[in-house]
Amino acid sequence: MSPVIEKNPRIIVALDFPVEALALELVSGLDPKLCRLKVGKEMFTRLGPGFVEKLAAKGFDIFLDLKFHDIPNTVAAACAAAADLGVWMVNVHASGGRKMMETARERLETLSHRPLLIGVTILTSLGQEDIAEVGYTGTPAKNVVRLATLADSAGLDGIVCSPLEAGEVRPNVNDNFLLVTPGVRPASASQDDQKRVMTPLDALNNGADMLVIGRPITAADNPLESLKNIQAEIAGFSK
Repeated sequence: MSPVIEKNPRIIVALDFPVEALALELVSGLDPKLCRLKVGKEMFTRLGPGFVEKLAAKGFDIFLDLKFHDIPNTVAAACAAAADLGVWMVNVHASGGRKMMETARERLETLSHRPLLIGVTILTSLGQEDIAEVGYTGTPAKNVVRLATLADSAGLDGIVCSPLEAGEVRPNVNDNFLLVTPGVRPASASQDDQKRVMTPLDALNNGADMLVIGRPITAADNPLESLKNIQAEIAGFSK
């Protein structure tokens, strides 16, 4: 049985720091009522499960962004290990196939704490030439929709996709299917290494549910003020 999905707060702050102290300094100035936190490969590799548990102990929902992609039983075991850390959400690569996604979902459904399970479609750093080079035919958007519908039919709770593709995905998946979108930048911010980006409010209006935002908050002179400014920008969105 799928967990109840509470969409607020919609902002997920991406923690990408080389050392724990810098991350904890930032987190100490944020409010778990205003955001969730994302821990990715670099910080998890450097700091391990204990770091995730420290963040969870501060009251934050944690998105463990490790993008598991392996044989079905290995991925299912990894997702179960993530659940043991008390994370709110974990992800796998949808390109790992139906059996991999179904096996991970089935494993999580046996647990007392069941984190959300979402699939990664096409990374927001990849453009048309990039996906063609690795053998994908068609546009990024068509590949995102294809992988999204596969993840939906495999019983996942949602996907990661660019906000630019959220509007094309939404009509092709169930109403409760969660669209988590990196590549979100306030209008005044740099695009950094993202190629397919959109402002926070535009992303929500285009069908996104959750907004992953990193440097516009984490590199700001006042991260909490930046977070509050983005919250104010999306305050009128009620879907």
